[in-house]
Amino acid sequence: FLPADDERVRATVLAIADELQENGFVLRYRVEETDDGLSGEEGTFLICSFWLVSALAEIGEAERATQLCERLLAHASPLGLYAEELEARTGRHLGNFPQAFTHLALINAVMHVISQEEAAAS
Repeated sequence: FLPADDERVRATVLAIADELQENGFVLRYRVEETDDGLSGEEGTFLICSFWLVSALAEIGEAERATQLCERLLAHASPLGLYAEELEARTGRHLGNFPQAFTHLALINAVMHVISQEEAAAS
């Protein structure tokens, strides 16, 4: 693997942030640009959004990581849980609920944000 400070890693993370976000959350891919054999749209993938938080933190984009993490945390269900996908315009949870993989990515993302905050404070 390449180190987080490698320009190729940084460029990849920023490309994902710039090109795969919809209303502030991350898509798996753009359905209009991919022939996946399925019709219609899909929601943003919460695991991908939390992965982006971790990746932004790793490349030193602490403020962007924190902002995205806070946006994601604000979209938890009333039980504090997350589904597989989120309809970004309405905040409606879609797909499997609760989705364990999303919660694993959430824990990892929050650990990355806290680590960046601690590093900045020292």
